[in-house]
Amino acid sequence: MTDYFHRSGAPDDTHAYPPPPPYAPAPAPRAKAKRPVALIAAVAIVAAAVGGGASALVGEFAGDTGTGGTGSVATGTNVSQSSRGTVAGVAQAVSPGIVEISATSDAGRSTGSGVIITSDGEIVTNNHVISGASTVKVQLSDGKTYEADVLGTDPDKDLALIKLQDASGLKAATLGDSGKVNVGDEVVAIGSPEGLTGTVTSGIVSALDRDVTVAKDEEQQPRQDPREGWPFEFGGQQFNGDTGESTTTYKALQTDASLNPGNSGGALINMNGEVIGINSAMYSPSSATGSTAGSVGLGFAIPINTVKADLDGLRSGSGN
Repeated sequence: MTDYFHRSGAPDDTHAYPPPPPYAPAPAPRAKAKRPVALIAAVAIVAAAVGGGASALVGEFAGDTGTGGTGSVATGTNVSQSSRGTVAGVAQAVSPGIVEISATSDAGRSTGSGVIITSDGEIVTNNHVISGASTVKVQLSDGKTYEADVLGTDPDKDLALIKLQDASGLKAATLGDSGKVNVGDEVVAIGSPEGLTGTVTSGIVSALDRDVTVAKDEEQQPRQDPREGWPFEFGGQQFNGDTGESTTTYKALQTDASLNPGNSGGALINMNGEVIGINSAMYSPSSATGSTAGSVGLGFAIPINTVKADLDGLRSGSGN
């Protein structure tokens, strides 16, 4: 929908008025109008309502909103004071905490992304990235590779936790607070779209609390939804929303930062260098299929508070 903004004007006043007497005091300064403040507040309220009111049918490439957190994860910010607020500063600080994941299963090999959350190699990714995998290999930003074990999965939230074998001294990403995210906040996305490791894109948070319906694992075949026009891309396949037992629905952050197949499991980051979401889905036009599908500015991420609330369950071998 296109928003139209009209510039208001006042009619010309062609009448001449005599100048005030020389001894007349100067007019008192006019008080600043308060109406625009009220208008801005009204617009903010409407934007928040719109962010939570629409429902999207989504394919698995973007969870559920939760609060709380667990220990053993990085806190604070990795961005230097001088670089804070810049895409370059965020990318430089956070890229070492983002990895490329290659998962091999009976169905073939798939590539996704992940976020390091502990120095000994715990990594958060999407469940659909590693679902059904017999082997999982991880490549760090410096090119070093590791074998990884799956600690736990939560298909309902499309989350998984893996751990590198014999890793130590890694730079973990900083987890933020998705409850403080606002529509319009600038964000950076880092991942491995189409296997292009360490790709950085940027944009804004375009909506909050989007209802997202996704397939629970990568191996499900595309299906046809009677409501056309909402297919989504994941792992090179299209998915048209379904409400059966093989799908799950969660609340997601929406962003216009470019996301493409392979970004799954990567990080959505605020300008302080804190991860606020795990990228997992993107809209794909109905005319595009497979490798012809690409970002059209509608991407989705699982809020990081959902991840933090689920970590204990994932570490124990399952989700909450």
